[in-house]
Amino acid sequence: MKEQDLKRISRLTAIQTQLQAKRLVTAPQLAERFQVSVRTIYRDLKTLEQAGVPIRVHEGKGFGIMEGYKLPPIMFSEDEANALITAEKLVYQNKDASFIKHYTEAITKIKAVLGDKLRDKVDMLGSRTYFGFNQQQQRSSDLLSTLQQALTHHRLTKIDYKDEKANCTQRLVEPFALLHTDENWLLLGYCRLRQAYRFFRLDRIAKFTLLDERFESHNMTLEQYFNKFHPDSLNP
Repeated sequence: MKEQDLKRISRLTAIQTQLQAKRLVTAPQLAERFQVSVRTIYRDLKTLEQAGVPIRVHEGKGFGIMEGYKLPPIMFSEDEANALITAEKLVYQNKDASFIKHYTEAITKIKAVLGDKLRDKVDMLGSRTYFGFNQQQQRSSDLLSTLQQALTHHRLTKIDYKDEKANCTQRLVEPFALLHTDENWLLLGYCRLRQAYRFFRLDRIAKFTLLDERFESHNMTLEQYFNKFHPDSLNP
């Protein structure tokens, strides 16, 4: 999503808040507040109307929301919230400070409307997700969302994993963290077969099953893991 699109979404949300907080507001007032043209404000108001917000025009006075109407609270599914937190890590790789600042402010507002349990889960996911860089070829998979659920809910996973020679072994893995390097996703988890933490490339997982069995929390941060097992590597 481009920075311009993010700014417009932020502005639309703020206009809704203004209409909810005040009985009447004029287009010039909104234009001055958001540093855009009056014409842009009219386009934004039309967009809100098309989205179902009952905006009323009071000739010569301004705009308001139909009496009795309350803006619904923002609701996110867990997968949607996880996607936003994952995107946050990508945004932090951007070199534009203003873009990072605006996105961080937006994420803070989003987190504020999440329920306590969901907020705790996305905070944990945020602390267990890392983006780095290496020289390996790009890989792809379709397991990230399910693994995010497994990680935050402490669900055991069963995988058929192929090594670099295409030899396949079945593993029971306790997901601990997700790492991204040069667009390659890696699962870091405790492998019960090897009785140790192992990295698994998602594109090498031939078969994946999310089990009902739950495991105890690892009681360790990702930084603590690297300090303990890979002290010479770059800590995320």
